[in-house]
Amino acid sequence: MINLLSTRLLSTDQKKFLTNAGLHFQEYEAIRVHFKEFQLDDNFDHYIFTSQNAVKSFLKRESLYLKNKELTKSCFCVGEKTKLLLEENDHKVIKMTKNASELGYFISKNYKNDSFLFFCGNRRLNDLPEILIKNKLHFKELEVYQTILIPQQFSESFDGILFFSPSGVQSFTSANELGKSTAFCIGDTTAREAALHTDSIVVADNPTIESLLKRVTFHYNLSIEK
Repeated sequence: MINLLSTRLLSTDQKKFLTNAGLHFQEYEAIRVHFKEFQLDDNFDHYIFTSQNAVKSFLKRESLYLKNKELTKSCFCVGEKTKLLLEENDHKVIKMTKNASELGYFISKNYKNDSFLFFCGNRRLNDLPEILIKNKLHFKELEVYQTILIPQQFSESFDGILFFSPSGVQSFTSANELGKSTAFCIGDTTAREAALHTDSIVVADNPTIESLLKRVTFHYNLSIEK
């Protein structure tokens, strides 16, 4: 039987999907997220979010600052789930892309005269800031959450390991080797981190958990039982 490890806890439906495909799996939390308190700088035209955690932290503090809805800003974001979370909370999303680099190039080409507040975590990647700096855009980073690694050592080996962020890869590999395991990655930035440890990498077609799980079953040529 194929044995998988998920580096985050899955929902009931997601677990059922793997079980119905005949896959055996374990799960654990490779990282923990701590939302920070912060002062919101309102002197920017737009907001940038590259993760759901940044949005969640922002929403926790939003009511303290934006009592007048006319003060809300239009947003740029990475990922379908991030976009959905913003829109569900009445924030207009001008552009959503699959990764931070794509978003950086879009902003640099189409909004070079505007200003941006980038909500990020302590382990954010350099892709977006480097592009904005190179193109001389006016932006400011605001750290609104911290990602804390939770290394856990495993004595057994796995056929595949599911990774949902570069931090998840860093957490797992700080205590284990990937060995012959296939790294199933939710997106390109996660795959780039995994590539530092293995050549056996499979990337989801879309950066969602559901797409990643479908990619796992496709990789092992499994059909899903209803």
